[in-house]
Amino acid sequence: MARIGSLDAQFMLGKGRIFTVKALDIAAGECWAFIGGNGSGKSTLARILADELLPSAGVFEHDLAPLALISLERLQTWLAADWQQRNSDWLLAEEEEGWLTRQLIQTEHRDGERCEALAAQFGITHLLDRPFHYLSTGETRKAMLCQALMAQPRLLVLDEPFEGLDQASRQQLAEALFMLKQSGITLILILNRIEETPNWVGFMGLLEEGTLIAQGARKEVLASAQLLAAARQQSLANLPLPEADRSPEPMAAQQPLVLLHQGRVSYGGKTVFEGLDWRVAPGEHWHLCGANGAGKSTLLSLVCGDHPQGYANDLTLFGRRRGSGETIWEIKRHIGLVSSSLHQDYRVNCSALTLVLSGFYDSIGLYARPTDRQRKLALAWLTLLGMADQADRSFQQLSWGQQRLLLIVRALVKHPALLILDEPLQGLDAVNRQLVRHWISLLVSQGRSQLLFVSHHPEDAPDCISHRLTLRGLNDHLVEVL
Repeated sequence: MARIGSLDAQFMLGKGRIFTVKALDIAAGECWAFIGGNGSGKSTLARILADELLPSAGVFEHDLAPLALISLERLQTWLAADWQQRNSDWLLAEEEEGWLTRQLIQTEHRDGERCEALAAQFGITHLLDRPFHYLSTGETRKAMLCQALMAQPRLLVLDEPFEGLDQASRQQLAEALFMLKQSGITLILILNRIEETPNWVGFMGLLEEGTLIAQGARKEVLASAQLLAAARQQSLANLPLPEADRSPEPMAAQQPLVLLHQGRVSYGGKTVFEGLDWRVAPGEHWHLCGANGAGKSTLLSLVCGDHPQGYANDLTLFGRRRGSGETIWEIKRHIGLVSSSLHQDYRVNCSALTLVLSGFYDSIGLYARPTDRQRKLALAWLTLLGMADQADRSFQQLSWGQQRLLLIVRALVKHPALLILDEPLQGLDAVNRQLVRHWISLLVSQGRSQLLFVSHHPEDAPDCISHRLTLRGLNDHLVEVL
């Protein structure tokens, strides 16, 4: 039986960091799930198993080629390449929309018939001729899976495959993966949410601080994981104070933060939503719900001032009608934002401390000299995060989960009037999800900030949520008061 063998293998990751795997054997056709906290090395293990890293010592062998890896980091690479193509000086007019989804699926293996079949299997046939960068988080995940399966791999490594998917899509993906397992493909799942481990996964591994500390039968490893999570519980301290001397001027009392009348967004010949009336009054905290592609992130991009069709809508933000002469910075100064789009766009090479400081200036990167007070506050946030010792470490060298935590702190650091969190807990382990929910509750309880929150996991929504907007399709927008 074909096996992946790794005995006392070590991998050098730079700056003295070492990743260690001892006596790991995975038989062909097996299904494993690897779990651990943020920064424990899960994504590094995914790259090792996908044959992207070579050991500095020990043995690593496998005979399961061809193999494929799906990860958030790989998605970031594709989106960056697509962005460069769309923004090149020599770009032809007809190419300005970037890669179509069918082109991305066939980047490495051209087979139109198989592409169509896989798209039909995962319910994205209608997306094949849409520009890839227009897809929602869940839609991109399905496209990536199709792309990986084009090569008909014997080993498939999936790093956080369920993140960003709505409940129906998670179930659909789990069923599709089970069918792949039944066909003989060896599956490796890297997971932050242990509860999302499919019941047909037979083996698990537990990572901590760059070492595989437990492996074997699912039940035994889960018991070890629960003990480790209990030991990692962090103290839920108070938040650092806002920087009073740079806070935006207070807005008029009882003035809605967001007022949208008959909102409509369309592109590429497709209408995302239309006829949407939405009012975010003072003191309201909203949970935006809906399936992948329903328009949640698009709606929030209007509120952030980033969507060009904001000018074509009857939209008032913080008391000013869009297109009345306001600048984008006058909008952003009231907003703290976390989204998959921001995460993907933050391509500048800067330190963890610099990233947090950029939250004071609403910029990607830092182009102003921060004050001593700002540096002190940013370091206080990193201390709360348990990352003070990594203040000078490059953002790009951190794990996806650590990056997401820093982006959350970047959004919170100025105690914004409107906190927009679009799938903020994506890539976070259970301990850090609890920590971030606590921070949100503290911030809201101080009465300075209102919340717009998106998550496909109802349990992630903070207790302060008072209203819900569910996007279900054209002319079908359900508004609930909780």
